[in-house]
Amino acid sequence: MEDIKLFLVDCDGVLTDGGMYYFESGDEAKKFNTRDGMAFKLLRERNIKIGIITGENTNIVLNRGKKLKMDYIYTDVDNKLKVINKSVDDLNISYSNVLYVGDDLNDLEVIKKVGFSACPSDAQKIIKKNCKYVSDKAGGNGVIRDIYNCFFDNNCEGKNE
Repeated sequence: MEDIKLFLVDCDGVLTDGGMYYFESGDEAKKFNTRDGMAFKLLRERNIKIGIITGENTNIVLNRGKKLKMDYIYTDVDNKLKVINKSVDDLNISYSNVLYVGDDLNDLEVIKKVGFSACPSDAQKIIKKNCKYVSDKAGGNGVIRDIYNCFFDNNCEGKNE
């Protein structure tokens, strides 16, 4: 899909299963899926800018974003649309060139605005209703790879709206 220039994703509930794991030491952990990592690599090879945008503010997200060589890592975000507005302006592209993946109410405004939208199978009903593609994968279980396969390899397993 040559129209997609920017691929942004929420973190918790999309790249992860939404669980937050806490240890006695106070440390937090999140589980990510390696297949999603390959999808981001393939997107970079297509010269598509990639990024995470999340309301969370943890080093875990920063570390994962750095490992995946993300172009953008936005944390502690209250208004995702405002951040995406800046990215669209900076890249001199339109919303029709943005693919966004989200799963919950704080993603709805963005999902309605971008040209391409997708979500995991376990996203909130209102999100699934407004997305162009609903993956058959739950959050943290290879959603990004499934979306890559659908949009770029024309091999959709989920449901197109």
